[in-house]
Amino acid sequence: MDDRFITIRNDYRQVMVRYDRRFRALWYALAPRPRPCFNLGILAELRDLHRTIVEANRKAQARDLALPVRYTVLSSLSPGVFNLGGDLELFLRLITGRDRRGLLDYATACIDVLYPNAVHFDLPMTTISLVKGEALGGGCEAAISSNVVVAERSARFGLPEILFNLIPGMGAYSFLIRRTTPDITDRLITTGEILTAEQMRDLGLVDILVDDGQGERAVLDYLQRHERRHNAHLALNQVRRCVNPLTYEELIRITEIWVEAALRLQGRDLKMIRKLIAAQDRKAGADNGTRKMAQEG
Repeated sequence: MDDRFITIRNDYRQVMVRYDRRFRALWYALAPRPRPCFNLGILAELRDLHRTIVEANRKAQARDLALPVRYTVLSSLSPGVFNLGGDLELFLRLITGRDRRGLLDYATACIDVLYPNAVHFDLPMTTISLVKGEALGGGCEAAISSNVVVAERSARFGLPEILFNLIPGMGAYSFLIRRTTPDITDRLITTGEILTAEQMRDLGLVDILVDDGQGERAVLDYLQRHERRHNAHLALNQVRRCVNPLTYEELIRITEIWVEAALRLQGRDLKMIRKLIAAQDRKAGADNGTRKMAQEG
C-alpha cells in the first residue's frame, strides 16, 4: 500500500480528521459551530475533504497502486448529537427574503456532499456512518447516505421537517426508497416520527446496532471482517448501483421541488422554524458547556 498521495489538512475549523493507515480508513468527525447543523462553512470543508480523498485515490489508480483511502467513517464530536440537519436560521432568512437562488445554492451544497458519499465517490471504496445521539433532518439524510450505517443504541433518527409544513429535500426520499419500502419511506417523511436505533435496524436503515460506547470498536471489527472479503463487497456495491442507480440529477431535481415548497411557507410555518432554532440554540449551549467541562477535566 502506498499512502504518499494522501495529505490531510489539519486546519479545518468544523471537521476533525484522522487517518488509519492499517485499514486505509479516513475518519472524519463533524464539529459545526455555533449549532450542530450543516452550515455553509462545514459544507465547504466537507467538499474540500472529499476532493482530497478523490484526488489521492485517482493518483494511486493512475499508477496502478493500492488506494490510500479504502474506507471513510463519518461521525460527530457534538455530545448527544450526530447532526440536527439544515441551517434553519439561514433557511428562515432566505425564505423571508424570497431568495430562490440562495435556497437552491444551499441545497446544492448539501447534495455536493451527500451524493459523493452515497456513491462511494465513484471509486472502489466503502463509506460508513457512525451515529451517536440525534440524527435529525439533514443529519438523518447524511447518516443513511453512507453504504454502511453503524449506530449506538441511544441514537435517534427522524425527519421533522413536516413540523413546519415542509419535506426533507437533500436526499431523504432517494436514500430511504433504496433501503426500505415506499410505505415506510412515506411514513417517515410525513409523520416526522423519531425512531430509535433499534427501530431503524428493524426497518433495514441501520446495518449494525451496538451498545453505547461500542461504536468505534464495532467499526473496527467491521473493517477487519470486510478486509477479508473486500473484493466481494466491492462487486456487490457495483451490482446495487446497476440495479438501482442513484444519479446526481435525481437529487438536484428534488432540491428544486424543495425550494419551491419552501417559498410557499406561511407565517405559522415560519413561527415553528423560529421555535426550532431556539431549541437548537439551547441544545448547542448545553453541548458546548458539556464539552468545556470535559476539556477542563
